[in-house]
Amino acid sequence: MNDDTSAPAPPDADDLDPPTRPFPGASPYDTYVHASVLNTLQHPLTEAPDEMGFLVTTQVMELWFTLIVHEWRTARTALAKDDLDAAGDALVRSRRALTALNAAWAPLAALTPARFNGFRAAFGEASGFQSAMYRHMEFLLGDKSAGMLDLHRGDAAVHEALGETYREPSLYDEVLRFLHRRGLPVPEHVRKRDVTTPHTCDPDVVEAWRQVYAGPRHDPLLTLGELLTDIAELVERWRFDHVMVVRRAMGTKSGSAGSTGLAWLERRAARPVFPELWEVRGGV
Repeated sequence: MNDDTSAPAPPDADDLDPPTRPFPGASPYDTYVHASVLNTLQHPLTEAPDEMGFLVTTQVMELWFTLIVHEWRTARTALAKDDLDAAGDALVRSRRALTALNAAWAPLAALTPARFNGFRAAFGEASGFQSAMYRHMEFLLGDKSAGMLDLHRGDAAVHEALGETYREPSLYDEVLRFLHRRGLPVPEHVRKRDVTTPHTCDPDVVEAWRQVYAGPRHDPLLTLGELLTDIAELVERWRFDHVMVVRRAMGTKSGSAGSTGLAWLERRAARPVFPELWEVRGGV
């Protein structure tokens, strides 16, 4: 006689749920997101425990760069069509992406020189300033540089794509043209400038923004100005955090690609984004 009176265990509830049924091939999630591809792109070259974090952080930043460039191009196109609502939506999305981008520094924020030296030699002459997608970002902000474009001449596809961004009006160029069509005194020499040159602070543009900031508090143009200021601040904070990460990890050593390292980053970080939006605050 069988003395075992225990009832059979009920089936695991998860086994009965449709989401747990096997897929005939790759999961729909992987087919859409390509996670299996993304997860094979990390190839540490040393046994240093911090190298994997360095690779992942850098790759994550590249993805955020891609999204931000996409949103700024969307906003630029919308402004050229006088669609302020669509432009504002894209800029808000880019502001959220910039916030996430800035948070991505966290895994590297406390690298000591010894820990960084554990893998630094592995990436040879590679350096963050060689990022083509980050250069798209800077060109869209109006910080054009023929020298930075020429760096990528050896990769025809990358050079051609970056060259298009270099020759096109920046996001800020389209902002200023939009302000002119809304009746603000943005002068012709600004509206028809050579867009392959860096944008520099112009007193006439400061005056145009002063009129916006001296006007009604709920003017959509004021909202646009503040949204652009948010973006400028987040970009400048990202640059500053980059400086701090490098300062902690390697001090004043030369950069891996032959730059002056920290000194070069500090000079770049000092360049204002949308300079008239900062200058106007002293004249309202």
